[in-house]
Amino acid sequence: MSSTTFTLIAIGYYVLAVSLVISVLNLINKKEKKIYKNEINSLERDKNLIISASILTELNKVESLLNNDNMEQTYENWQKRFKKIKDEEVPKISDDLLEVEEIFQEKNYKLLRQKLAQIELKIYYVKTRANFLLDEIKEITLSEEKNRETITKLKADYRKIVAKYNNDKQDYKLISSPIELQFETVDKLFSAFEISMEKGAFSEVGKIVKAIDDTIGNLKLIIEEAPSIIMMGKTIIPKKIKDIEQIAAKMRKEGYNIEYLNIEYNIAETNKKISDIFARLNVLNIEDSIFELKTMVDYYDSIYNDFDKEKISKKIFEDYTRSILVKVTKLSKINNELLKKLGAIKYSYDLTDEEVKVVSEIKHDFDSVKKGYDSVIATHRTKDFAYSRLAKNMELLNVKLTKAEEKLDIALRKFGSLKEDELRAREQLDEIKQILKKAKYKIRSYKLPIIPKKYYVELAEATEAIKEMVKELEKKPISIKILNTRVDTARDLTLKLLNTTNETIKTAWMAEMAIVYGNRYRPVNKDIDLGISKAENLFNKGNFKASLENAINAINVVEPGIHQRLLDAYQN
Repeated sequence: MSSTTFTLIAIGYYVLAVSLVISVLNLINKKEKKIYKNEINSLERDKNLIISASILTELNKVESLLNNDNMEQTYENWQKRFKKIKDEEVPKISDDLLEVEEIFQEKNYKLLRQKLAQIELKIYYVKTRANFLLDEIKEITLSEEKNRETITKLKADYRKIVAKYNNDKQDYKLISSPIELQFETVDKLFSAFEISMEKGAFSEVGKIVKAIDDTIGNLKLIIEEAPSIIMMGKTIIPKKIKDIEQIAAKMRKEGYNIEYLNIEYNIAETNKKISDIFARLNVLNIEDSIFELKTMVDYYDSIYNDFDKEKISKKIFEDYTRSILVKVTKLSKINNELLKKLGAIKYSYDLTDEEVKVVSEIKHDFDSVKKGYDSVIATHRTKDFAYSRLAKNMELLNVKLTKAEEKLDIALRKFGSLKEDELRAREQLDEIKQILKKAKYKIRSYKLPIIPKKYYVELAEATEAIKEMVKELEKKPISIKILNTRVDTARDLTLKLLNTTNETIKTAWMAEMAIVYGNRYRPVNKDIDLGISKAENLFNKGNFKASLENAINAINVVEPGIHQRLLDAYQN
């Protein structure tokens, strides 16, 4: 390819690239212009919507309602505000929009963005003022309909309240005067509402409607809650107070200390609160009255529970008064007897001071319980404490006594077991000797060619262990710990000897039977003859286990399973 051709191609690509860039830039510019144009049109529409027909319509409605100077003055003020928005502020926005059109045509987009933001803010501000003006006007134009609807509902509620009052008039006898005065007030407010509506004094109408709503709302609460307040304050609580005073007087005569309940003080405070509640009720103020009265009822109900608790506590106290004294006296006597014998026990069984000090600790515990018991009884005689507190103290003493009793029981079992261990050891000595005798008899009853050396070793160990056991039993004092060790050792070694004896006799018997059984095959099989001969030689040397193995191995050649048959024969 020639250099000229190459140059032309390069120029062609360059022109194409430039064309593409220009096309893209034109498209971007066109799109941006469209966005700005749409935004300008949108602001134009928002400006035109500021002055809505609703404001003119509502102003015309107000014009027909003008019947006093105050209303006329308000109307003129609204007209001025509307005129200012329509003739001054909206035209300014129109001028700004024309300026924006010129900037748009000049394609000064940086300045355009700033102006658009400023105009949007102005439109929002003016539109807000227009909407606020419309709401003010509607408050008057719609007030008659709205207030009439509210008053109709309030009159319906009021009729129900009056009907309930008249039907249950006896329930409101204490406050009939202030209620009826309130009824008169409501009637006057209804009349004032009608007069204000006729005069068109709409600014006053709202205040009257609110006053009627508040008054009827309070009357509704009074009618609903007053009977309960009167019932609790005049009947239920006074009856409970009288009943509690009688029970309290009777309990005091019976020896109960119930001063901690502060009954007289709380009754006086209750009467003050009830007086205050009814003073407020007379001016139809029942705030928190139901809550306060229910709290009082709950309090006096709890007093009945306290009385029951005292009665139960008295029974518990009296039961403990008898049981603790009897129990601590009996247990102290047992512990004192143990203390007297403690020196002999300590010497006889080689006990340390640490091992026997528990008896002194138990004595201290019993003395402490007795002292505490005497203190509670002395307190009871002064009649300064309630039975609930006395019973609680007795319960604590009983817990302490129970723990001391458990410690004494453990000590009695511990020291009592020392003598039992000694007696048991003497009984076991006879049993161990019988086992040893049995082992000796068995080994001699079966005429073995040689008694294995292992038997004599174990026999010597068992005999020595029995001697050590006898020595320990003959000691004064006896150490039970060492004695128990000696007993366990002697018993284990003697049983081991007996097991060895039984195993030796069993093995010897089976070896002998195998040799006798194998003799029948000796003439017919040379290997069996050699095996049986070796077994006989081992048997005569006292090696019964090896003898049995050789005999069985020899016979297994002609009779497999001979070992199991020998075992079965031995068992039978």
